Amino acid sequence: MKLSSPEFEHNGLIPKKFTCQGQDISPTLVIEDIPENAQRLALIVDDPYAPMGNWDHWIVFDIPVISRIEEDSIPGKQGINDFRRKDYGGPCPPSGTHRYFFKIYALDTKLNLAEGINKSALEKAMQPHILDKAQLIGLYKKH
Repeated sequence: MKLSSPEFEHNGLIPKKFTCQGQDISPTLVIEDIPENAQRLALIVDDPYAPMGNWDHWIVFDIPVISRIEEDSIPGKQGINDFRRKDYGGPCPPSGTHRYFFKIYALDTKLNLAEGINKSALEKAMQPHILDKAQLIGLYKKH
């Protein structure tokens, strides 16, 4: 699988529009080479190196098998992020340049979990069902 965005390159700067200093909306994501037997997708966006430990920005699951997640869309059920919201929370680093990991997973089943679950519950539920995965890393520093 491959995950990319027309908004920024892998290891490139995430445009301000998609951060807490802009419109705080999710960027367009393009998913390629999804396994043929995939039933659903899941998406986790986090900052594993945040000062207080891993920070979850977006948790989405039970996404139909699609090749594109449009800007500012909700492609599936949403879990709770570390902003305590069931939506996308854009990069908002307290200091320095942070790395944001956009991780897509192809699953062999629909998980049928309730909205509002946390990342660890999602990871545990999807672990035996992961067919493939890919990631895209974006960088951001407040200006």
